[in-house]
Amino acid sequence: MKVRRRAVTATLAAGALLWTAGCSGHGGGPSGAGTEAPSRTAATASPSGPAAGETAPPAKGSVKVLRTVTEGLDTPWGLAPLPGGGLLVSSRDRATITRVDERTGRKTELGTVSGVAPEGEGGLLGIALSPDFASDHMIYAYFTSASDNRIVRVLYDEKKPAGEQLGAPDTVFKGIPKGLIHNGGRIAFGPDRMLYAGTGETGDRGLAQDTGSLGGKILRMTPEGEPAPGDPFPGSPVYSYGHRNVQGLAWDDEQRLFASEFGQDTWDEVNAIKPGGNYGWPDAEGRSGNPKYVNPVTQWHTDDASPSGTAYAAGSLWVAALKGERLWRVPLRGTRASAPPQAFLKGEYGRLRTVAAAGGDRLWLVTSNTDGRGTPKKGDDRILELRVT
Repeated sequence: MKVRRRAVTATLAAGALLWTAGCSGHGGGPSGAGTEAPSRTAATASPSGPAAGETAPPAKGSVKVLRTVTEGLDTPWGLAPLPGGGLLVSSRDRATITRVDERTGRKTELGTVSGVAPEGEGGLLGIALSPDFASDHMIYAYFTSASDNRIVRVLYDEKKPAGEQLGAPDTVFKGIPKGLIHNGGRIAFGPDRMLYAGTGETGDRGLAQDTGSLGGKILRMTPEGEPAPGDPFPGSPVYSYGHRNVQGLAWDDEQRLFASEFGQDTWDEVNAIKPGGNYGWPDAEGRSGNPKYVNPVTQWHTDDASPSGTAYAAGSLWVAALKGERLWRVPLRGTRASAPPQAFLKGEYGRLRTVAAAGGDRLWLVTSNTDGRGTPKKGDDRILELRVT
């Protein structure tokens, strides 16, 4: 397949912004200028009222850890449940994809994704199954190479011996800026069957506001890596911008997209994503009084979150926190938080990287204590099965 590199050349016309604010680890340096934030509390919900006709989940929820699915994972990052059973998990530093039997916990290494150059926060990051996986058996992967961050797809052939079940990477999209930090990395196919990718600004804060750069963005493209129909900037896969480091993507049951984002020193965020929306970084961190920036649905102080993976279940968003070492619940009514966020599992399992819907009231949760910033305990890293309300 022809390798594609889509340069983003579109610029914003004056008055094109129709929406109003809104950030892997937290970097040094001063907070973004122009931020107008409320006093520091552990978490704050959007003050906006619910949309008419929206039903909110209860203000208080619950989380029960049903079991540990498997243990002994090395720098796990992305998770993709297989339609016929089983979980695929990527290893950031080893550049491998492993299949986990969710009933027995047995691990089978499929193989290594070639071309991955792990360093700092980079490596083999998010994975997603093709929307036609039942027929094409393709796994999509976002990874850091020697020159950039890119998205590839690899054929999964489970009839081959363990360790040899991954085909050669077919590059779908390349040229996303890379750095030792802020590589983004979450990918997911949306309800529209388009491929979405969260990217980071690599520590170069100016990239986030530059619509000619792929850094600090949410990208939307076809499965072949072309800008998707309906993208806000003609000829460009940029879907939203002004992001610091996006590592969580999830859709609610009304097909509305939400994303989690790392702040710097003050506020981490969950945002409701609108095409063409400017989420403020580096001029705004958290809520802003500037109407040209989209305000977050909710925000946390950075010590309490560092939000990575995000999933939707039981009327709420569930956000895995790294530095905060907890699972956050954000109850929703439409695109607004209907109550303050609620924290679970605080400190019980260490750093939490990825959360994924498991159907109904169940979630898969992946820890991240072997990533160089955690304190691994016996059994780390692991996948847990949760029941939530």
